[in-house]
Amino acid sequence: LLKVLSRIDSILRSPRAPPLIHRRSKGPVQDYSKGNVLSKECGFEHLPFTIEMWADQLMALKDLHRSLRKLSLELMPWRTADPQENREPLQVEDLQFIVDTILEEIENKEKNSQTQSLQVLSGIVSHFQKLFDVNSLGGVYPRMNEVYTRLEEMTNAMRNLRELLELDSSAPPTVVVDTVGKLCDIINNNVTEQVQQLLGTQDIHSIINKLKEHEYFFPPFQALIQDLLCVLGISNMDDILPVVRNLK
Repeated sequence: LLKVLSRIDSILRSPRAPPLIHRRSKGPVQDYSKGNVLSKECGFEHLPFTIEMWADQLMALKDLHRSLRKLSLELMPWRTADPQENREPLQVEDLQFIVDTILEEIENKEKNSQTQSLQVLSGIVSHFQKLFDVNSLGGVYPRMNEVYTRLEEMTNAMRNLRELLELDSSAPPTVVVDTVGKLCDIINNNVTEQVQQLLGTQDIHSIINKLKEHEYFFPPFQALIQDLLCVLGISNMDDILPVVRNLK
């Protein structure tokens, strides 16, 4: 037994042993071979604790292996067979193999994602060139700025129209256009009514006739007035009647 314990103790004291697991004893320890108490420390009393901890670590190693296998199947469902899965006893190299496989798959996905991103970006630029008639890549940025400026102008105009027409801020452009059209119809109808009232007729043909009469009468009348102003030596039409009266 002492030989076995000495062998285990030498392993625990080895530089290859995990850190912080070797604890040297302080005080007398029983000598199970002789049944008495040793006066010097032998270092064997920490062996049960260390062995138990190693056993727990081996169990945790299996749990970690199962977790890594589950993660591997989530990331790589097509990998159904694992040459290390049924291997006994389980070793750290098995876990390292799974981790390396997962890291390699992630790196490949990142490379493929970058390639796909470049293809998507190229497609977006080509689509923009077709939509806005841009012949070269150098003209993409100026046209983007132009589109942005026009969009801002249209957005401001629509916002001002909504406020003037007392519409909701979420009203679509079609509602704004319909409202403006109705308002124009109302204004045109009011103007027609006002013209009819001014000319004293409700008939469009009468309006046309009165306009023709105006065109026939007004030019000679205007010429007569101009001659009177010149003959009487005045410049204001309101002075014609007083001057004529004085002459009479």
